[in-house]
Amino acid sequence: MDKPITEGMSVVNPVSGYFRKRDERLERAYNKIKMESSADKPFAYGMCWSKLFWIFFIGNFFGFVVETLYCLVMPPHQFEIRVSVVFGPFVLIYGIGALAMTVMFYKLYNRSSPFIFLLSALVGGTVEYVSSYVQQAFFGTVSWEYSDSLFNINGRTNLFYSIFWGLLGVIWVKEIYPRMCLQIERIPKKVGRPLTVALTVFMVVNMVLSAAAVMRWSQRIEGVPASSPVAVFIDTVFTDEYMELIYPNMKHVGGVEVADIQTE
Repeated sequence: MDKPITEGMSVVNPVSGYFRKRDERLERAYNKIKMESSADKPFAYGMCWSKLFWIFFIGNFFGFVVETLYCLVMPPHQFEIRVSVVFGPFVLIYGIGALAMTVMFYKLYNRSSPFIFLLSALVGGTVEYVSSYVQQAFFGTVSWEYSDSLFNINGRTNLFYSIFWGLLGVIWVKEIYPRMCLQIERIPKKVGRPLTVALTVFMVVNMVLSAAAVMRWSQRIEGVPASSPVAVFIDTVFTDEYMELIYPNMKHVGGVEVADIQTE
């Protein structure tokens, strides 16, 4: 009688295999092997400036993808531009959130998913609240407003989006960051170092221009004329039509002291 074809062979469980590979990625991404020579270290090794910048940069783009898919999936199922800066597909709050979660969980990555979920929900909700407050305090505008939702805090964040941040945090810590970390470190040093400098300068200029454009947009709404060549340049390049296109959800509400947002 013929022996079963599986006799003497090891059967690989795809589920256990997946978790084993994930654990290996986690160990490599979070618990780095100490290297004596800097020449042996890959690009953006450990929690350095280059690594932090790329986390921020990729997190911004990741946020644009998430926001775009959200608009397509949720009614009325339409494409909508949601960005934080005047140039490029970047949503800064996601980049800031990615930085906060990565730094916070760099030593706590092996904690349970419920723990990461709760802490990520708290961190994400806090980032969302502070970002909304700072935006309104400096520019008199808001890009999201949740006063009509249940369990909101001054309309700046709510329970629903905190849960979203919690789920996103678990996926980020356990799946996205370990994979992304290893890919970043594969960038050749000769390419990665100048590219990091160039993109850092680009993002700084981009954010400064974006802040100036939003401020002038608010001033134009209030009837404040351009009083300098810089203001004239901004009014010419970043017109009301352009600003309304890239910031469809941004509303001019005035400073924090005059905001009429109540806690429910």
